[in-house]
Amino acid sequence: MFFIIKKHDTCDAPIKAKEELVFHVGFRQFVARPIFSTDDLNSDKHKMERFLHAGSFSIASIYALISFPPHPLIVLKSTGGAAPAVASFGSLRSVDPDRIILKKIVLTGPVEVYTKCGHHGRIKEPVGTHGAMKYTFNGILQQHDTVCMSLYKRAYPRTQLWFRLSIHFLDFWEATSS
Repeated sequence: MFFIIKKHDTCDAPIKAKEELVFHVGFRQFVARPIFSTDDLNSDKHKMERFLHAGSFSIASIYALISFPPHPLIVLKSTGGAAPAVASFGSLRSVDPDRIILKKIVLTGPVEVYTKCGHHGRIKEPVGTHGAMKYTFNGILQQHDTVCMSLYKRAYPRTQLWFRLSIHFLDFWEATSS
Protein backbone atom coordinates (compact mmCIF):
# COMPACT_ATOMS: atom_id res chain seq x y z
CA MET A 1 0.00 0.00 0.00
CA PHE A 2 1.20 3.49 -0.79
CA PHE A 3 0.39 6.51 1.36
CA ILE A 4 1.06 10.15 0.57
CA ILE A 5 2.32 11.61 3.85
CA LYS A 6 3.79 14.79 5.27
CA LYS A 7 5.80 15.16 8.47
CA HIS A 8 3.83 16.87 11.24
CA ASP A 9 5.09 20.28 12.40
CA THR A 10 5.29 19.19 16.07
CA CYS A 11 7.57 16.24 15.30
CA ASP A 12 11.18 17.36 15.75
CA ALA A 13 12.83 13.92 15.73
CA PRO A 14 14.02 12.53 12.39
CA ILE A 15 11.90 9.75 10.89
CA LYS A 16 14.14 7.17 9.22
CA ALA A 17 13.08 4.72 6.55
CA LYS A 18 12.39 1.21 7.92
CA GLU A 19 11.76 2.65 11.40
CA GLU A 20 8.92 1.07 13.41
CA LEU A 21 5.82 3.31 13.30
CA VAL A 22 2.15 2.88 14.25
CA PHE A 23 -0.27 3.46 11.36
CA HIS A 24 -3.93 4.43 11.88
CA VAL A 25 -5.64 3.92 8.51
CA GLY A 26 -9.38 4.46 8.58
CA PHE A 27 -10.57 2.04 11.28
CA ARG A 28 -7.42 -0.14 11.19
CA GLN A 29 -4.34 0.18 13.37
CA PHE A 30 -1.08 -1.70 12.82
CA VAL A 31 2.68 -1.44 13.23
CA ALA A 32 4.83 -1.22 10.09
CA ARG A 33 8.29 -0.22 8.89
CA PRO A 34 7.72 2.00 5.82
CA ILE A 35 10.18 3.00 3.15
CA PHE A 36 9.87 6.52 1.74
CA SER A 37 10.14 7.51 -1.90
CA THR A 38 9.66 10.50 -4.17
CA ASP A 39 6.36 11.16 -5.88
CA ASP A 40 7.28 11.63 -9.54
CA LEU A 41 4.19 11.73 -11.75
CA ASN A 42 6.20 11.70 -15.00
CA SER A 43 7.98 8.40 -14.34
CA ASP A 44 7.13 4.86 -13.30
CA LYS A 45 10.37 4.53 -11.26
CA HIS A 46 10.73 6.39 -7.95
CA LYS A 47 13.85 7.18 -5.90
CA MET A 48 14.01 5.87 -2.34
CA GLU A 49 14.56 8.46 0.42
CA ARG A 50 16.38 7.61 3.65
CA PHE A 51 14.37 10.07 5.79
CA LEU A 52 10.94 11.70 5.77
CA HIS A 53 11.74 15.35 5.06
CA ALA A 54 9.84 18.16 6.80
CA GLY A 55 7.67 20.43 4.67
CA SER A 56 7.33 18.13 1.66
CA PHE A 57 5.10 15.22 0.72
CA SER A 58 6.56 11.74 0.26
CA ILE A 59 5.18 8.30 -0.50
CA ALA A 60 5.33 5.73 2.33
CA SER A 61 5.27 2.10 1.13
CA ILE A 62 4.27 -0.80 3.37
CA TYR A 63 2.82 -4.29 3.19
CA ALA A 64 -0.57 -4.35 4.91
CA LEU A 65 -4.13 -5.53 4.57
CA ILE A 66 -5.76 -4.06 1.46
CA SER A 67 -7.83 -0.90 1.85
CA PHE A 68 -9.31 1.31 -0.82
CA PRO A 69 -8.46 5.01 -1.20
CA PRO A 70 -9.06 7.64 0.09
CA HIS A 71 -8.58 6.58 3.72
CA PRO A 72 -7.20 9.13 6.19
CA LEU A 73 -3.87 8.31 7.84
CA ILE A 74 -2.22 9.26 11.11
CA VAL A 75 1.26 7.92 11.88
CA LEU A 76 2.49 7.72 15.48
CA LYS A 77 6.07 7.37 16.67
CA SER A 78 7.06 6.24 20.16
CA THR A 79 10.12 7.97 21.58
CA GLY A 80 12.04 6.52 24.51
CA GLY A 81 9.22 4.68 26.31
CA ALA A 82 6.94 7.74 26.38
CA ALA A 83 3.45 7.86 24.93
CA PRO A 84 3.40 7.79 21.10
CA ALA A 85 3.24 11.21 19.45
CA VAL A 86 1.94 12.20 16.03
CA ALA A 87 4.79 11.93 13.53
CA SER A 88 3.01 12.46 10.21
CA PHE A 89 -0.37 12.53 8.51
CA GLY A 90 -1.77 11.88 5.06
CA SER A 91 -4.01 9.54 3.14
CA LEU A 92 -4.01 6.26 1.24
CA ARG A 93 -2.81 6.92 -2.31
CA SER A 94 -3.02 3.56 -4.07
CA VAL A 95 -2.54 -0.18 -3.90
CA ASP A 96 -0.30 -0.74 -6.90
CA PRO A 97 2.00 -3.80 -6.97
CA ASP A 98 3.79 -2.51 -10.10
CA ARG A 99 5.30 0.61 -8.46
CA ILE A 100 9.11 0.42 -8.62
CA ILE A 101 11.22 2.00 -5.89
CA LEU A 102 14.94 2.27 -6.60
CA LYS A 103 17.63 2.65 -3.97
CA LYS A 104 20.61 4.76 -5.06
CA ILE A 105 23.99 3.13 -4.55
CA VAL A 106 27.19 5.21 -4.50
CA LEU A 107 30.08 3.51 -6.27
CA THR A 108 33.47 3.76 -4.58
CA GLY A 109 36.75 2.03 -5.32
CA PRO A 110 37.29 -0.32 -8.24
CA VAL A 111 33.92 -1.30 -9.70
CA GLU A 112 33.40 -4.77 -11.15
CA VAL A 113 31.95 -5.00 -14.66
CA TYR A 114 31.02 -8.10 -16.63
CA THR A 115 30.04 -9.06 -20.14
CA LYS A 116 27.26 -11.24 -21.45
CA CYS A 117 29.87 -13.72 -22.73
CA GLY A 118 31.25 -14.24 -19.21
CA HIS A 119 34.34 -11.98 -19.02
CA HIS A 120 34.97 -9.97 -15.84
CA GLY A 121 36.87 -6.72 -15.48
CA ARG A 122 37.35 -3.44 -13.67
CA ILE A 123 37.09 0.23 -14.59
CA LYS A 124 40.57 1.65 -15.18
CA GLU A 125 39.83 5.38 -15.64
CA PRO A 126 37.04 7.71 -16.84
CA VAL A 127 37.18 9.27 -20.30
CA GLY A 128 35.39 12.63 -20.58
CA THR A 129 32.25 13.68 -18.73
CA HIS A 130 29.53 11.64 -20.45
CA GLY A 131 30.00 8.25 -18.81
CA ALA A 132 32.68 6.80 -21.09
CA MET A 133 35.49 4.85 -19.40
CA LYS A 134 38.40 2.49 -20.01
CA TYR A 135 38.18 -1.10 -18.76
CA THR A 136 40.61 -3.93 -18.07
CA PHE A 137 39.17 -7.43 -18.70
CA ASN A 138 40.41 -10.96 -18.03
CA GLY A 139 40.21 -11.88 -21.71
CA ILE A 140 39.69 -10.58 -25.23
CA LEU A 141 36.22 -9.19 -25.94
CA GLN A 142 34.20 -10.21 -28.98
CA GLN A 143 32.67 -7.57 -31.23
CA HIS A 144 29.11 -8.60 -30.36
CA ASP A 145 29.76 -8.64 -26.56
CA THR A 146 28.00 -6.22 -24.20
CA VAL A 147 29.57 -4.69 -21.06
CA CYS A 148 27.24 -4.65 -18.01
CA MET A 149 27.42 -2.95 -14.60
CA SER A 150 24.78 -3.12 -11.84
CA LEU A 151 23.99 0.32 -10.40
CA TYR A 152 20.56 0.28 -8.73
CA LYS A 153 18.84 -2.12 -6.40
CA ARG A 154 15.09 -2.43 -6.05
CA ALA A 155 13.87 -1.74 -2.50
CA TYR A 156 10.97 -3.45 -0.73
CA PRO A 157 9.33 -2.68 2.64
CA ARG A 158 9.67 -5.19 5.48
CA THR A 159 6.78 -7.56 6.18
CA GLN A 160 7.43 -9.13 9.57
CA LEU A 161 5.38 -7.06 12.05
CA TRP A 162 1.87 -6.99 10.63
CA PHE A 163 1.81 -10.78 10.21
CA ARG A 164 2.31 -11.16 13.98
CA LEU A 165 -0.35 -8.54 14.69
CA SER A 166 -2.88 -10.27 12.44
CA ILE A 167 -2.28 -13.56 14.32
CA HIS A 168 -2.91 -11.78 17.66
CA PHE A 169 -6.07 -10.25 16.20
CA LEU A 170 -7.35 -13.68 15.11
CA ASP A 171 -6.66 -15.08 18.61
CA PHE A 172 -8.55 -12.13 20.14
CA TRP A 173 -11.45 -12.62 17.69
CA GLU A 174 -11.77 -16.32 18.54
CA ALA A 175 -11.69 -15.61 22.28
CA THR A 176 -14.41 -12.92 22.12
CA SER A 177 -16.73 -14.70 19.68
CA SER A 178 -17.14 -17.83 21.83
